[in-house]
Amino acid sequence: MVKLYALIIVLAILGGVGYGAMWYYKDTQARIATLRENNAKLEVAVQTAEESINTLQDTMQQVAEANNKLQNELQKAEAYGDELQGKLRRHNLTALALKKPGLLEGKMNDATAKLWRDLEKDTGGTGDAPPPHWLQSPTVEQQTRSEDGSGDQSRASTDTNSTTPKTSTTN
Repeated sequence: MVKLYALIIVLAILGGVGYGAMWYYKDTQARIATLRENNAKLEVAVQTAEESINTLQDTMQQVAEANNKLQNELQKAEAYGDELQGKLRRHNLTALALKKPGLLEGKMNDATAKLWRDLEKDTGGTGDAPPPHWLQSPTVEQQTRSEDGSGDQSRASTDTNSTTPKTSTTN
């Protein structure tokens, strides 16, 4: 009987070892499967991160190029502004306005009209609207009258009240 008990004990030990080995194997396989899934997710994340980095580098390069372009345009604009300031310093506009008001008025009105057309273009309009009647360039006859002083009488009858609202039929 001792042999029988010994055999049962040995079989129980072998069964426990076998069960432990089977449990260890299944647990290890489950962990391996989980690690494979996590590894696949990490590979996708790394690929996405690399694509994001490449996109950011491309964007950074484009921004640097745009910044350089804007810097060059700013320098040109500043040089043009300096040129205009120099011209304004050289010319006495007050004396010119007193001597030839029609000429200066025409130039100022043309420049103002061009500014408004450019502003209209920049804000989505066509920029081809005619300037308002009060911003029309004076004719040669009007310039001649204003230069010799006779233009003042004709101006007295024109409406220069800019505070009166004007209605327009165009949209």
